[in-house]
Amino acid sequence: MFRVARIWISSLLVFLVSGSLLASGGGSSSQPLSGSYPIILAHGIFGWGSNSGIIDYWGGNAAYLQSKGATVITPTVTAMDSSANRAALLKTAILTALAANNYNGKINIIGHSQGGLDSRYMVSNLGMSSRVATLTTLNTPHYGSPVANVVAAVIPSWALPYVATVLNAIVGVVYGESNENAIAGLKLLTTDGLAAFNSVTPNASGVKYFSYGSIITVPDLIQHPAMGLTYPICAIGAPFYGLSIANDGVVPSSSQLWGTWMGGPSYGILTSGVDHLEATNALYTGQTWYDTNGYFLSMASNAASNQ
Repeated sequence: MFRVARIWISSLLVFLVSGSLLASGGGSSSQPLSGSYPIILAHGIFGWGSNSGIIDYWGGNAAYLQSKGATVITPTVTAMDSSANRAALLKTAILTALAANNYNGKINIIGHSQGGLDSRYMVSNLGMSSRVATLTTLNTPHYGSPVANVVAAVIPSWALPYVATVLNAIVGVVYGESNENAIAGLKLLTTDGLAAFNSVTPNASGVKYFSYGSIITVPDLIQHPAMGLTYPICAIGAPFYGLSIANDGVVPSSSQLWGTWMGGPSYGILTSGVDHLEATNALYTGQTWYDTNGYFLSMASNAASNQ
């Protein structure tokens, strides 16, 4: 029952992702990532730390990168909170995993959605810049999401404490965590929240920043059953905040840009874009529509070539 609840909450409340895994690969000509610094996959909100079966929110991509010679770490942080708090948990999880493997060198980070914000904050404000070679963000709302703005506007201020209590309790039961802060997470993802965040989170010297992202081209509910519903909300609201209409269901394309923009995945004419969930192959929703493994390999290879 809890597995079903987890899936439902993640799809309904939007931003997501991740698991926990530590694995390392060998080194042969068939393993293009051998020699790469360890790769950290940092999840967005509603990631709960399982990497098996239907609830592998990295959709097999972590295991695939491992098979190509990489050491892959997918740390888990709290499902809902500010990026300042999540970043502290992320730092602890990363350093613990590295210490367990007696590794003292640098790492490459790929952060999806809020995971990209957590990673940026960790590098800029928590003393991790010397340990990070590259930071790649994937469908991250660097300048906010109109969907978050709409949700924040719909809930009156007097009701926020009650909504937070209920949502924190639900997520706490489903995810087995008690330190949730739904309101802090929601406020961060608004355009005002990200403007404030960016003002105190400048890029760190010596770290190379890259960004990838995607959009829905046609919001059909066959390929995009969840994100197709939120797509029009994001598209209609975006111009009011100076953001692009094109979006992945929750994040405008212009909000996904940070550092060197690297583009998005390739797909055929029968694919109506790649949405926010499909970008990581969450719940294996993306692999039917495009080469998710190849996409992650391209991100990891770019990181390795720039480390």
